[in-house]
Amino acid sequence: MAADSKHMRTSADIADHAGTNPVVVRRVLGKLREAGLLTSEKGHAGGWRLARAAQDITLADVYLALDERLVASSPNDDVPTCVVEHRLQNKITAVMEEIERSLIERLSKTNIAEVQDIPEPSHG
Repeated sequence: MAADSKHMRTSADIADHAGTNPVVVRRVLGKLREAGLLTSEKGHAGGWRLARAAQDITLADVYLALDERLVASSPNDDVPTCVVEHRLQNKITAVMEEIERSLIERLSKTNIAEVQDIPEPSHG
């Protein structure tokens, strides 16, 4: 999709290329559309395409649009009764949040056009 941002791609084509289920692909594409990263058109000639140039979409944009954090800890509803456990939990949460911020910062330095230029690993 990044190679030819003007060409429409169907979710079935994208799923086939990715080796996954079109239903899963449509769910992901929908999130990317909601974030303004993709546009879609219905009909025979319809499909999906980038909403803006590939060099203007960072990996952080995609990561945040999918809203599936890799690092951030989930809040624990159980309030520890032990002071040490409470402090430890707070410290771990702070560290995890810092890791998440650092990840997003790193992802923001690479756009999807750059990813397209990365050579495929050889399987041999």
